[in-house]
Amino acid sequence: MKKTITLTVFLLLCTTAAAQENVEVPESKKLYLKANGVFLPVGIINAGAEYQLSEKMTIQGDVFISPWKSVLGKYAQMYMLGFDARYYFEGAFNKWYVGANISGAKFIMQKWNYWSDGPYQYAENSPIYVTSDLYQDGFAFALGATVGYQFPISERWNMDIFAGGGFFNSYYKGFHKTLDVRYDEVTGWNKSSEWIPYRGGVMFSYKLK
Repeated sequence: MKKTITLTVFLLLCTTAAAQENVEVPESKKLYLKANGVFLPVGIINAGAEYQLSEKMTIQGDVFISPWKSVLGKYAQMYMLGFDARYYFEGAFNKWYVGANISGAKFIMQKWNYWSDGPYQYAENSPIYVTSDLYQDGFAFALGATVGYQFPISERWNMDIFAGGGFFNSYYKGFHKTLDVRYDEVTGWNKSSEWIPYRGGVMFSYKLK
């Protein structure tokens, strides 16, 4: 975790230092409203706003909402709020950029490695369950980086292609879908930490000003 915080602070410092190379502030700062076209067809909302801070620096806030209680029998509820500090190499909203991201999430979902119908046993003397009958309820914090490419497609519309990932730190309780018992036999929170991609897609951006 300490290494992750150090890496994120380093990215923020690099982004700030890069922005200071050209500190000219534009007379009219731009603001774009954005929606991710990849997730909309399946009823998942990923939308936000990106605001210009300086000639090459922006900040973006966005939400990710997956309201599905079940998709093909898999729990898939997730509510995430994230913030990006972005540095554009050729000017705000123009071509390549890098950024640092911080996000928080609340979820009721079934982790991908619980999709099989094989047996699951938490400990040697624990009950044996069907793995696909188990799910996780908890929250998470993420620290990572974003890289992307943004370009205009009309006078007011931009397309933003991006991907991001980093350290995802989750706290959750494990339950059985129908028995209403904890399969993990823990009184408090389980903890899961991994390096994973957790952002990405194609944002369609509309310029308000």
